[in-house]
Amino acid sequence: MSGRITKSEQQLRPDPRYGDKVLSRFINCIMHGGKKAVAQRVVYSALDDIQARLDKEKPEGAPETAIEVFRQAIGNVKPGVEVRSKRVGGANYQVPMAVTARRQQSLAFRWIITAARAEKGKPMHRCLARELYDAARGEGKAMTTRENTHRMADANKAFAHFAW
Repeated sequence: MSGRITKSEQQLRPDPRYGDKVLSRFINCIMHGGKKAVAQRVVYSALDDIQARLDKEKPEGAPETAIEVFRQAIGNVKPGVEVRSKRVGGANYQVPMAVTARRQQSLAFRWIITAARAEKGKPMHRCLARELYDAARGEGKAMTTRENTHRMADANKAFAHFAW
């Protein structure tokens, strides 16, 4: 029974500290081997680090709370378009296509987590805090991945008519 609609959206509970379902889904994406408490500790420590940095620096025009930084980072990293392989007449084309809201969020989570995990030698919460803070400012590895995705879609605009 493939393509069946699940109740995962309704079963998802908001996270205990901020009451945010998006943050709860992010914690689930961070989680390894069913260790949710560890994932929560990592994410909350990262948000505490961001809050301490905001209190210390107070940059102008920046969000005031860590959860706002998180939301802004996710919003900045979400891609608008991506390329998908399409086979037409014996040739494969990279066709630019719009991304659904659910996939935008999934890609943003994946890119931020991958960028944080790629940085070795530091605790995960520090790497995650830095990546989220950079993404909120429009910088960092996750933003570079998004820019590359958009650039690839722009380069293959000629094949957009194959998107049906």
